[in-house]
Amino acid sequence: DQNCCRGNIQYMPRDDDLDYTVIGLDVLRSKGLTFSTTDIALAWLSKLPYACTYTAERVAYRNLVLGKTAPNTASHQNPYRQWIGAQIRADAFGYVCPGQPELAATLAWKDGRLSHVKNGIYGEMWVAAAIAAAFTTTDAMKTIRMATSEIPSNSRFADMVNKVLMWHQQCSDWKACWEKIREHYGHLSRVHTLNNAALVLTGLLYGDGDLGNTISIAVQGGWDTDCNGATAGSILGVMLGASRLPRHWIEPFNDTLETAVFGYNYPKISELAKMTLEVATGKSSE
Repeated sequence: DQNCCRGNIQYMPRDDDLDYTVIGLDVLRSKGLTFSTTDIALAWLSKLPYACTYTAERVAYRNLVLGKTAPNTASHQNPYRQWIGAQIRADAFGYVCPGQPELAATLAWKDGRLSHVKNGIYGEMWVAAAIAAAFTTTDAMKTIRMATSEIPSNSRFADMVNKVLMWHQQCSDWKACWEKIREHYGHLSRVHTLNNAALVLTGLLYGDGDLGNTISIAVQGGWDTDCNGATAGSILGVMLGASRLPRHWIEPFNDTLETAVFGYNYPKISELAKMTLEVATGKSSE
């Protein structure tokens, strides 16, 4: 897409990762923090075109049309149920729970179980919890540990986090850490939750609190690059705060987002942020 190329960017082009952030915000605005998995399902069916869903989400959407309900929507004929799809849907649930990682993880669980199981869900819970925790600290390690405390300690996801933290201690260079990740998780699908979350961790650990460095490291690791850069940037962006985000990362988008979500036709990013704040503070008018 030429609109995504340097020199041609006039707004944030449509991406499924951001569609789900908007969907999550829409449900939070209409149903509040007590929303159910069924509310998420109905929002998909009424506001998200089937052709704009992929892998686990498309299977879950099909299963909804067939009359199935969660958690069967996630498990029935769904070989993608531990892939990255739920992890990329986490952001809105973290944004509305500043300083409350446990609540953020709970909201993410309600969303993730529609299409994913086990580590697929834990990835979304972890990212939501990390974003919520990031409101309280500028220490990436503290954020990571707080988020990891919100998922099962005996899960493969938690084991992966612990391994990456260990490799970070052993490797002074992110590329050496990446080699360890590739050795242990390179056999998984390029859009699996575990290997891609490991790259998000690498960006946060080696990025030294610099947005450009953090995003670049996460992206250079490969696999699901758009998701990893966005997730690492989302977590660090909260830690930094809006006023400390470099302008060259913001201005090209002209405060505008393209989405496939019905009712959100080229919304202003600032307006979405305002809506998110209203939910987080309990002052939403809807």
